Amino acid sequence: MNNVLAIDTSNDTLGIALLTNGTVTGEIITNLKKNHSIRAMPAIEQLLKECSVTPGELDGIVAAAGPGSYTGVRIGMTIAKTLAWSLSIPIITVSSLEALAANGRLFEGAICPLFDARRGRVYTGLFLAENGLMERLEEDQNIALADWLEKVKARNQKVLFLGQDVHLHWEEIERTLGSLAVRASSVQNSPRPSELAGIGLHKAAAPVHTAVPNYTRLAEAESKWLEEQK
Repeated sequence: MNNVLAIDTSNDTLGIALLTNGTVTGEIITNLKKNHSIRAMPAIEQLLKECSVTPGELDGIVAAAGPGSYTGVRIGMTIAKTLAWSLSIPIITVSSLEALAANGRLFEGAICPLFDARRGRVYTGLFLAENGLMERLEEDQNIALADWLEKVKARNQKVLFLGQDVHLHWEEIERTLGSLAVRASSVQNSPRPSELAGIGLHKAAAPVHTAVPNYTRLAEAESKWLEEQK
């Protein structure tokens, strides 16, 4: 694929990137608590215009499919699927956690991206960088932080924790893992859409109508509805 557009609105970070023949042509990243539904399409239009690429010249869309903010994931996936369908081009979905983990690809040890899921729980997974690619050690999951840390501790290896929400849990992480826990630098905590695009180039496309988000758990309203039906 010559021109690949990557879209990530799964958390506070809004990320749009364009790769041309595997090279980053342009990238827009903001980390603001603002509505992605208002800002995402203008950001895409701005980036394509500055890179002198028309929508018709796109060959593929890579979308961050979650987990993360339910609303944010839906916004990015809806835009990506609409573009892919209207332009008749492939859509590739990538774990939002895997995209964030790529920021730690130079770390010699396990890489743990983390998003806060409230009530003592986190969205997380575990990866290892091998030959420039992310190897998955643990599937994406929504789990109590205490349980996750015990699971990670059992591996007895250095672990790099990345994400804008790590500071919320760092005291518990450090208390449980001690010197095994390494905290990423602030510049590593925001997912990069260019990394998202690069990962997508090594994955198979999904049928546009069946490409779905990965929330790792039901929304609260859905959970309550299912409980009421029992």
